[in-house]
Amino acid sequence: MPHATPLIATIVAGLTLAFLFGALAHRLRLPPLVGYLMAGVAVGPFTPGFVADQSLANELAELGVILLMFGVGLHFSVRDLMSVRKIAIPGALVQIAVAVAMGIGLAALLGWSLAGGFVFGLALSVASTVVLLRALQERKILDTDRGKIAVGWLIVEDLAMVLALVLLPAIAQGGGGSALGPVIALTLGKVIAFVAFMLIVGRRLIPWVLHAVVHSGSRELFRLAVLAIALGVAFGAAMLFGVSFALGAFFAGMILAESPLSQRAANETLPLRDAFAVLFFVSVGMLFNPHVVTEQPMALAATVAIIVVGKSLAAWLIVLAFRHSGTTALTIAASLAQIGEFSFILATMGFELELIPAMARDLVLAGAIISILLNPLLFSIVARIGRKQLPAAPTADDTPVKAPRGHVVLVGFGRVGSRVAAKLLEAGERVTIIEAERDVAGLPDHPNAQLLIGNACEAEQLDQARLGEARLLCVAIPEGFEAGRIVEQARRANPAIRIVARANDDAEVEHFARMGADLSIIGEREIARTMIEDALKKG
Repeated sequence: MPHATPLIATIVAGLTLAFLFGALAHRLRLPPLVGYLMAGVAVGPFTPGFVADQSLANELAELGVILLMFGVGLHFSVRDLMSVRKIAIPGALVQIAVAVAMGIGLAALLGWSLAGGFVFGLALSVASTVVLLRALQERKILDTDRGKIAVGWLIVEDLAMVLALVLLPAIAQGGGGSALGPVIALTLGKVIAFVAFMLIVGRRLIPWVLHAVVHSGSRELFRLAVLAIALGVAFGAAMLFGVSFALGAFFAGMILAESPLSQRAANETLPLRDAFAVLFFVSVGMLFNPHVVTEQPMALAATVAIIVVGKSLAAWLIVLAFRHSGTTALTIAASLAQIGEFSFILATMGFELELIPAMARDLVLAGAIISILLNPLLFSIVARIGRKQLPAAPTADDTPVKAPRGHVVLVGFGRVGSRVAAKLLEAGERVTIIEAERDVAGLPDHPNAQLLIGNACEAEQLDQARLGEARLLCVAIPEGFEAGRIVEQARRANPAIRIVARANDDAEVEHFARMGADLSIIGEREIARTMIEDALKKG
């Protein structure tokens, strides 16, 4: 029996190189997705050395698309979309239209067909979910108003792309003219039938199956049930209704998202979803011809300009037209100045359906890599402009009210920090809150509360809070690495201060203790302690 089959070789080479290149990208403070794409380029046919089996990689990528779309559906929130619908829906649709128009214009200059230009423009119009969410999380603005607008905008883009994936085969089959109408009508009829089936049958059957499995008490069976639902619905949608794997998987996730078990389902399937998503990005990288950079530099520059400048400028103007602040407009523009997974799916499908040439696919892939590399720089520029536009936070020299001796410094005003602040203020304590964002909901308006906007990892912020005069520091942020740095700097600045930190696990407790924390609190331990105390109550 041979030990190196093409399937095993493709999986091993893909995952190993994806890890190495992904780790390097992370070290360079770039999204690991860039590393995964580079791993695909390394094992692709356009570079020397080992060449993975492209056909097997494409089949593995199909599984990646199914699980990727299942994850998108699982995290689809109608409530979040409705909260920002007045700007997200029209804004996203107009921005998509602008990007498609620019894509058609560039395609016309390059001599491609109108259908090819349409697909090319669609691929350039949609931002990467992975890149956008990570950028918002790293900057702690995911739960702010501008973060919610960006996510809602992205949801609308994703829904539009799901519809596009359904219609592309119909467009390719119809060719054009009078034959196109009946083909699209038939496709939409199949989609409607599938959606109706999922809403009538799937909406009842899927949650029932999961609840039955949960009552069995087997975590392994629950995980298997979720995967069977995702893959089974996607495959059934394609075989029985003639719609794409992507749409079937998306609806399976969306139906499951309504169940109370959705969060557990997401957590249980995350490792496998991540693994196949990595293989998807590797397979996309294998398709990329690096020679497009030298052979078509002007076309590539125009493609990147559409992604980074064109559609971002459109988004900026749209947000301003809806009377939102300049900071919000800049954040949305930077968030959308890149493309990713849906762009790859559209470009690959468009090429397979012979709607776009290979050069268009290469331009999309190269544009995605370059735009993702530029995205952190754009966010840095936005942050710099935002600091200039917004009134400066009070400094040690111009703070009107000097924080009194013996006050409490609280870092973070999220779910934990807001509760801590409320109780401390109720008890009559004087509290100085350090929060990274101005637009966090529910910031206290209290005579004993002082608010400082900035990053507590910076020594200047701790100086502003007059840490040397404080009696207690509460670090309530969930990010362990940043919290450790804050604890270390605080202990160095005030050896006598008591430091209490929020920890996620035993490793963080040990880390914070080494940095100088007096007490680290793990949520799970406190829950267990409260349960035990209640259970052992007498009487």
